[in-house]
Amino acid sequence: MSDVVEVTQPDPAVDADTQRPARGASPRTASIFGLGTFLPSGVLTTREVAQRLGVDEEWIVRRTGIRARRRVGPSERTSDLATIAARRALEDAAVDAADIDLVLVATMSQDEVTPNTAPLVAHALGAERAGAFDVGAACTGWLAALAQAAALIESGRAERVLVVGVDTLTRMTDYDDPMVAGLFGDGAAAVVVGPDGDGAIGPIRLAADGSLRDVIKASSDDRIVRMDGSSTFKFAVSRLSEWIARVAAAAGWQLDEVDLFVPHQANGRIIRAVGQRLELDPAKVADYVGEIGNTSAASIPIALSLLRADGRLRPGHKVIVAAVGAGFTWGAGALTWSRPERRSVVGARASLACG
Repeated sequence: MSDVVEVTQPDPAVDADTQRPARGASPRTASIFGLGTFLPSGVLTTREVAQRLGVDEEWIVRRTGIRARRRVGPSERTSDLATIAARRALEDAAVDAADIDLVLVATMSQDEVTPNTAPLVAHALGAERAGAFDVGAACTGWLAALAQAAALIESGRAERVLVVGVDTLTRMTDYDDPMVAGLFGDGAAAVVVGPDGDGAIGPIRLAADGSLRDVIKASSDDRIVRMDGSSTFKFAVSRLSEWIARVAAAAGWQLDEVDLFVPHQANGRIIRAVGQRLELDPAKVADYVGEIGNTSAASIPIALSLLRADGRLRPGHKVIVAAVGAGFTWGAGALTWSRPERRSVVGARASLACG
């Protein structure tokens, strides 16, 4: 009786030696496969902030659009928020933590100077074979990390990447400084990125200008955020408007074809000014800043979660995300959405309802 030898045909689209897409093969497309959010239960209202500053609550609301923001408790760590959001994203994607190749955490408020937050999150999740590191681009951090994840997926260097945006900036806020006291909130959100889903991560364009480093700054001595509010407002409106238009053109989209615009939730006045400059339909522009404040690197994925929970983000939607952060750093990206609505998993609206 002769031996039977099973022969496996090689995949012509994959290089047998490197396991990356073969030369001449159709490039892989990176997609978002899961989305999860976590907001701490503590709430700091604008009324409380105004009382400490000795100003009228409406004065702050007119300048920021913010009436409340979430605030971590004394025992809550940045890595705790990131881990919960990441676990929800994995559940949403039906992906086991053991199958994650890389964990990227975008934050400027890590628990310690070292280690990075990402290895702590990977360990807590049980992502034992994943690489892990932080991305420090302030409010642009999640978008920068998403660009890195998409490139790794497209090149075949990774199969599943977890991208987390998290910040606990209430710990870096001087509540006696009227420039920043009313702005920041805490929160985390995460996505799982993988190859060839129903949607797509399209072009992402990033830029930076370090000559403006003193406009928004937190020194290593006290880790308190200081800001030139007027300069930040003008720069953010200009760059967000310009880069949204640029990335739409790179994607081959007209602005009126885009279903949703999701700018970094920094300030209600900035969001409205960008929409007006680009003549966008206000119904297409995400504005949740009044409920969550400026959550920095977490704000775009939190907004995506809230849009999905509200039924506004649906499969097939064309979405443009954009951010400006300290550095200055800025950029925009084009997404075609694929994930169906799963409110019970994402927990976005449930998180807003608590506290």
